Amino acid sequence: MTQTSFSLTRRQALAGLGATTALTLGGCAATGRPIALAQAQAIGAERLLEVVAYNLLEHEPERATSLGVDTGRYAELRARLEDQSQTGQDLYATTLRRDLGRVRAVPREGLDPDLVTSLDVVESAYSTALDGFALPYGDVAVGSWRNAPYVVIQNVGTYLDMPRFLDSSHPLEDGSDADAYMERLEALPGVLDGELERMQAARGMGVIPPGFLIDKAIIEQMQSTIASARSGKLFVDQLRERLVAKGMPSAFAARAEPLVTGPIAEALTRQVAELGRQRGMADDNAGMWSQPHGDEWYAWALRASTTTTQSPDEVHEAGLEELAMLHARMDPILREIGYTSGSVGERMQALSRDPRYQFAEGDPGRAEIRAFIDDRIEWITSQMPRAFNTLVDPKLEVRRLPLSEEPGAPAAYGGAGSKDGTIPGRMWINLRTTDLHRKYDLADLTYHETIPGHVWEGEYSNRLPLIRSILAFNAFSEGWALYGEQIADELGAYDDFKVGRLGYLQALAFRACRMVVDTGLHHKCWTREQARNFFVERNGSKYEEVASEVDRYCSWPGQACGYKVGHSEIVRQRARAEAELGDAYDFKAFNDAVVLGGNAPLDVLAKNVGRYIAGVSTRTA
Repeated sequence: MTQTSFSLTRRQALAGLGATTALTLGGCAATGRPIALAQAQAIGAERLLEVVAYNLLEHEPERATSLGVDTGRYAELRARLEDQSQTGQDLYATTLRRDLGRVRAVPREGLDPDLVTSLDVVESAYSTALDGFALPYGDVAVGSWRNAPYVVIQNVGTYLDMPRFLDSSHPLEDGSDADAYMERLEALPGVLDGELERMQAARGMGVIPPGFLIDKAIIEQMQSTIASARSGKLFVDQLRERLVAKGMPSAFAARAEPLVTGPIAEALTRQVAELGRQRGMADDNAGMWSQPHGDEWYAWALRASTTTTQSPDEVHEAGLEELAMLHARMDPILREIGYTSGSVGERMQALSRDPRYQFAEGDPGRAEIRAFIDDRIEWITSQMPRAFNTLVDPKLEVRRLPLSEEPGAPAAYGGAGSKDGTIPGRMWINLRTTDLHRKYDLADLTYHETIPGHVWEGEYSNRLPLIRSILAFNAFSEGWALYGEQIADELGAYDDFKVGRLGYLQALAFRACRMVVDTGLHHKCWTREQARNFFVERNGSKYEEVASEVDRYCSWPGQACGYKVGHSEIVRQRARAEAELGDAYDFKAFNDAVVLGGNAPLDVLAKNVGRYIAGVSTRTA
């Protein structure tokens, strides 16, 4: 295939979406001739998908801002926040149920395969989300990755999301943006109280988070957030700095301060008081098995995360098998570099203590880490023409996680920028301690979060219809990011640094461990300490890292299983393509087929690969 690149800009693509809305199902072409029935059906389906997208964004206006589509007729979304009350969530479910029925009613026959894929994706996402809304408690991520049984905890809640969102995603280009910012601040106490209502309702059902998670939320995070609010710093300092940078008057910051020190601080205090009441009722059982309807909730969360029907026992056993295979690949490399005694986990622990692979402590080490990441991004970007025929050029920046978020956050995370290109893709790096990272594993983490991982994949999704840019599936998102790590290895990232390949393989093994640990916690009644020790002893993981990781699994049940399940399925589909196409198989064409098909459930991914195989077979017959 010939190397190509996208010729449409994001703004042109969005303009095309807007033009689509002007078409009517029974309309006529510019020549006056009636539109063919198949074309009319396609136009109707496209219009429906756009309507469905904006119906979703009515309930999650923050996503509209992050995508850069809160403009024109949808500009009022920029001043709103999601209704976190039970009433708001019920209305959200009502919208999903109505739109799911409309999507299911669209005849698929004669439609373009890409359009059929989009309809299938919506049907899968909405039906799964509605099953989640039907459960008696919890927070449902519609077409996203963070389903949680607890509405507010150490890594879940508006108290965490809003400071980062308003600082990094809400635009401040002019007075209207500043007005919208203020309207969002004014709405924030109501949003926090909506969460509080659901926290109290869950407590009434006997749903109490583990005590160690409550301690982490209150002591390490929420108390500092409240202190920042009461002192007039939360939101206000960031707002003032951004206003000055844009040459706008700082009067908006002065208006914001009494909002923050008063109603916002008070709403946060009410949430902490509720968590305090729950702490008095809490135990330290880590898994969903101990919660009311916990087995049912976990079964749904696992299905949502993996987009499969695999049982907890099946996922657990698959994780053990994957771990054994990966350790078999690590063993000869360890022996080659002189680590010959002990299990793979024990030898990786010894490697992690080697000062040659540690970053300096404190700010000097943080600077080293940032420079290392920049160097790896530059290298992998230069290699992308060797892996893809269809290229993107993502805007990308690396930012440190907010200090208040670091204690409950993973080592890093990343994602694409906005659909209109105004917000760059980002890798958020956790720098609470440089001991979280090693020189042999940071390259792999960078490829996962940026290129060819999350940021790279998201750029393709941003060029699909709006609903496809919104809906993301954990197994595909994280499976692709792991496959991106594999692509980097196949392009030679570690050919001159064998210890780096160990880091890559250990990272894959880490994701296999997640399958074991997550199902262990929530299905097999493991303790928190059992889960941590499994990582450290079996995989040689760093205790500092897995301590936070395990707590994350306790508050996001099932999510950790999607990574390796998704990666294994992409690899399986690649083996299928190689076997069926033989000499006609092309590495770059396969990668295009997967990423251009967009973020999708794993069964839809298989259909996309099947169409790619059929297309190549037809051309070469």
